[in-house]
Amino acid sequence: MRLCATAVVGALSFALVAGCGNGDARHSEPAAKALSGAELKKLIIAEGDVSGYKVEPVPATRAKPITTDGARCRPLARVMSGLPPLDAAAKADRMAMENQKKSPSAGPTSLDDLDEGKFKETMKKSLDRDVTTVTLASYDGDGAERALTAVSTAVKACASGFPAQQSGTKMRFTEVTGEKALGTGDGAVAFSAMTDTNGADAAPVHTEVVRTGSTLSVYFTTNLGAMLDKKAYTVSPEVVKAQQTKLK
Repeated sequence: MRLCATAVVGALSFALVAGCGNGDARHSEPAAKALSGAELKKLIIAEGDVSGYKVEPVPATRAKPITTDGARCRPLARVMSGLPPLDAAAKADRMAMENQKKSPSAGPTSLDDLDEGKFKETMKKSLDRDVTTVTLASYDGDGAERALTAVSTAVKACASGFPAQQSGTKMRFTEVTGEKALGTGDGAVAFSAMTDTNGADAAPVHTEVVRTGSTLSVYFTTNLGAMLDKKAYTVSPEVVKAQQTKLK
């Protein structure tokens, strides 16, 4: 009994306290420790890590948060804002923009010289590139698991959509659909959300959250050209692969 009490005082461990009362109790695994902000900055993708993409700090216009009054859908609004689904101990973020697709062209190169049809087509092509916000978020204990579960639960609970706003502009996500995740890790959730802003045509945005130990990777991808052209696109596979490789 004296040895047991000494062990408790020396280790200050809840697991050992339980062990004193029950000889069959198992030793628990050490609680996961959150990475610091400095450590996350070393792990997040940087310029040169993703072929065909420019990686840079997230601009203020991209960082404006999407908010919703309903708590059940809030994790989705947060990850679509480039934020962790639940508050994290530390985070770091970057934006990966796909290089503009080059296509052979003939005729006038100045937008002023194009007729309306050609102008619209040229604008669509110039916007046809993936833009992905990447966020790393670290948690203590089982926080990363709980945060990923919050996303999974919200995808199901908010399947019929939810109202939101961004910078004072009201919008509605009319539909939330689970998708196949691209990333490898200890768990992942992916979904698309159809947006409807001020009566504009609904268009999808794509998000994926991957857990690697006590760290979450959040990927939010938009492609304005594809959205205008009603063309399918996904979370950028090259970006996910590059980031998950750095976390291994």
